[in-house]
Amino acid sequence: MSGDRDQKLKDVIKEAASKFLQKEGNYTSLLTVTDVSLSDRGNQSTIFFTVLPVEKEKGALDFVKRKRAEFREFFKDQARMRALPFFDFELDRGEKNRQKIDEIGRNIVQ
Repeated sequence: MSGDRDQKLKDVIKEAASKFLQKEGNYTSLLTVTDVSLSDRGNQSTIFFTVLPVEKEKGALDFVKRKRAEFREFFKDQARMRALPFFDFELDRGEKNRQKIDEIGRNIVQ
């Protein structure tokens, strides 16, 4: 897939996933979509997200994993694409690590 097309598809997936999680969530935690990755052929997509409060991460991950098929149907209605990628959800560990580094940096400066 081309770079521009990849980025557009990532943006569409990210927006749809954000809407879906907002609609389906139970409001006990805040789920934020942070990134989307695509396989080289565009047939697999991983949606990365963060959870607040952090203690709810495991439950949130279980929730979104159970909702993958429903998200696929939701995305099908949103995107109107012929071939949909397989969707998976993962916690965004990179974002979590970045936040830890920022916190350590702030503590060193003080």
